[in-house]
Amino acid sequence: MLLKYFYDEMLAQASYLIGCAKTGEAMVIDPMRDVEPYLRVAAKEGLRITHVTETHIHADFVSGVRELAARTGAQMYLSDMGDANWKYVYPEIDKAILVKDGDTWMVGNIKVQVIATPGHTPEHIAFMITDTAGADQPMGIFTGDFLFVGDVGRPDLLEEAAGIAGTKEPGARRQFQSVQRIKALPDYLQVWPAHGSGSACGKALGAIPSSTLGYEKRFNPAFQFDDEDAFVKWLLHGQPEPPRYFARMKHVNKVGPALLHDLATPVEVERPVLDQALAEGATVFDLRSAAEFVAGHVPGSISVPIRKMYSTYVGWFVDFNKPTYLVVPDDADLQQILKDLRAIGVDDIPGYIPASALGGNLAQLPTATVKDLSEALANQSAVILDMRNQTEFDEIHLPGALHIPVGYLPRRLADIPRDTPIIAHCATGYRSQVGTSVLHRLGFTNVATLVDPQGTWRELVSAVTV
Repeated sequence: MLLKYFYDEMLAQASYLIGCAKTGEAMVIDPMRDVEPYLRVAAKEGLRITHVTETHIHADFVSGVRELAARTGAQMYLSDMGDANWKYVYPEIDKAILVKDGDTWMVGNIKVQVIATPGHTPEHIAFMITDTAGADQPMGIFTGDFLFVGDVGRPDLLEEAAGIAGTKEPGARRQFQSVQRIKALPDYLQVWPAHGSGSACGKALGAIPSSTLGYEKRFNPAFQFDDEDAFVKWLLHGQPEPPRYFARMKHVNKVGPALLHDLATPVEVERPVLDQALAEGATVFDLRSAAEFVAGHVPGSISVPIRKMYSTYVGWFVDFNKPTYLVVPDDADLQQILKDLRAIGVDDIPGYIPASALGGNLAQLPTATVKDLSEALANQSAVILDMRNQTEFDEIHLPGALHIPVGYLPRRLADIPRDTPIIAHCATGYRSQVGTSVLHRLGFTNVATLVDPQGTWRELVSAVTV
């Protein structure tokens, strides 16, 4: 058996290819939308991708199952667990094999067995793998978003991101039962999860790509509970804020994502086109560095400098019902940017403009220094707007700070004063710049972002509380 690991650092998402060397057949599990890496590896190893599957209807990225099946003719295997709200309605659903708990199939000499693991979502399944060419017992489990290294999948996304009220506690109880079921399996089984550190699908995911069930039983907090109520309380506490685009991904992956060859290719546009698009309600994301945006940007554009996981912040503020335009660095890899954004379903991108073509009539983004922040705290001359996550705020924060996580700004506008100076901050300045640009787009002119890449604002906490 051949096992290949793929990891998208932008989304902290893992996928896998398993192949049978004897028959040349291969299966991809939880594929990304960009399927080229699987095709390249399969060709290199002399394999044919004959099967494709996933553990559940994903919320944090566009699934590549439909894309890969269309490119290779691979047989799709999709979960038939859960209620009617969580059934696939792909255009090609009649060509898919719908599977339930206990179902099995073969990929050459590799046996795949379905294990229902509801909790993260109602339809979630895991895949236990046996290499029958050399063993009659399983080797490991592809656990998807059910079990991670050091954590388990959050059960509250349907409620927090998709708006389906009353689902998080029942989901947490199903997750407890799934953990108890997996706990009974042998310790030696390898665990291959679908996410790593940085994913919003859990609260404390480890950075190690794989584990063993025995190790998780010993050190994963989820396995330390015998009381269901205590488990539920622990699991629901401290989960990170789910990006707003998660609800959109659930719908897209349920009905079947558009195939990439059907998407239009963005064209380079001139500044008047960008201005007109903004006037008509389009969103413009400026992907240049923070300093370049501060120095001069198109009024109404949102600053999201390219870095690891930048697409998550695009996902917080994109309007999927309107076009999205991009301002890109002159040396940007446009194809990589498109891959990053299409991975979260930002498909309607008619055009982009290079930084050197922006021209004049640019706005500057107000900034503040740590000295400005210190004086504002001493004189109470400005509102301090903390844009970090709840867990960060609970750990340490400036006295009297107004706390609104960056992604929640549009829904909390009524809480933000318009007639008082505001200094926005986060841990290092990245999120506060994103958020400040969002507020300026929404008509706030009194907000400055704290430029403090080293996070020295923390020193003021003790200074003002002594």
